[in-house]
Amino acid sequence: MLAAGMMAASVNAQNTAITANKAGDNWYMGINAGLATPQQKFGDYGFFKGFAPKVGVRVGKNLTTVFGLAADADLYFLSKTDSKSMMGSKTFINNMNVDLLGTFNLSNLFAGYKGEPRTVEVIGLAGLGWTHAFGYSKSNAVNAKAAIDLAFNLGEAKAWQIYIEPALIYGLEHYGHSNVLTAGNDFKFDSRAALFQLSAGFNYKFGNSNGTHNFAVAQLRDQAEIDGLNAKINELRADNNAKDGQLSAKDQQIADLKKKLADCEARPVQVVEEKKENVLQPHVIFRQGKSTIDPAQYASIEMVAKYMKNHKDAKVKVQGYASPEGKAEFNQKLSEKRAEVVKNALVKRYKIAADRITIEGLGATDKLSSENDFNRVAMFIDTTK
Repeated sequence: MLAAGMMAASVNAQNTAITANKAGDNWYMGINAGLATPQQKFGDYGFFKGFAPKVGVRVGKNLTTVFGLAADADLYFLSKTDSKSMMGSKTFINNMNVDLLGTFNLSNLFAGYKGEPRTVEVIGLAGLGWTHAFGYSKSNAVNAKAAIDLAFNLGEAKAWQIYIEPALIYGLEHYGHSNVLTAGNDFKFDSRAALFQLSAGFNYKFGNSNGTHNFAVAQLRDQAEIDGLNAKINELRADNNAKDGQLSAKDQQIADLKKKLADCEARPVQVVEEKKENVLQPHVIFRQGKSTIDPAQYASIEMVAKYMKNHKDAKVKVQGYASPEGKAEFNQKLSEKRAEVVKNALVKRYKIAADRITIEGLGATDKLSSENDFNRVAMFIDTTK
């Protein structure tokens, strides 16, 4: 059974690779309780005609996802208080079995392991053990046990396992001897010492080095994928080295710029005198939304014309403005129209050469005055160089 289990585990391992199973990993411990009944008529007892209660302790380790080992210790109690008790003893504990079992996870064997236990699993158990009968003879014998567990893995980490276990236990008798531990090696199954028992119990699976309470599936990669990852790593290293070279070049460039900046800061400061615009005082004021010149406003235009006649090289720029009311597009066109009509007045009415006058429409403004009436103007800027 051990060899068959190892072969099955090896076949299964070809399909599912798991993380390393260290010596302290995948151990479990639990308790169980149930009833036992003889398989043959024995005195006043027979199959399902007499029962002995039992309790047991189990300690085990899963060596692979399929195969494991477990040690059971079971105690059977009297079912009558006379010498006709089912186990043949008037003591409180009639019988004791200690068994070493191989375990076979049939669910994982046939369906594979997907990274964590299934909620419901079927597990087979088989092995040999030692039986001691309390009572008059205080006899010892070898036994064989076979069982199957219907197991339920519970909890978020599947650390708890509850199971129902039907089992058959046979005493192994030597021909002509009642005490097999002192007899020879020719054993047979003794149906007179055979029991059928039904138990229910639970196991707790201790934590493993992989951070879980069970086997974890290893993340395997094929050689082509590994080669591809290595090539990518080498590519990134080369790119990183290139970036280091670029950073070194940038550091040198920064050092050069710092030196040039220091040289510039060491030079004498040259003061450049900014030429301010010469704004001529007369303004032409317009009505809201209008670009026609009121008669009273010609006095300002006449003053500018007189200035230009007295200074033959003088040049003037007429800047038109509008107040903030209305749409921006309309105000822009209105400011341009106001500058244009003032230029036309200088040229046509006061005979100033047109090439001495430039115009500019500056749209709406509220910067000239807090009163909107004084923002609807045309101003004169002396642009003579």
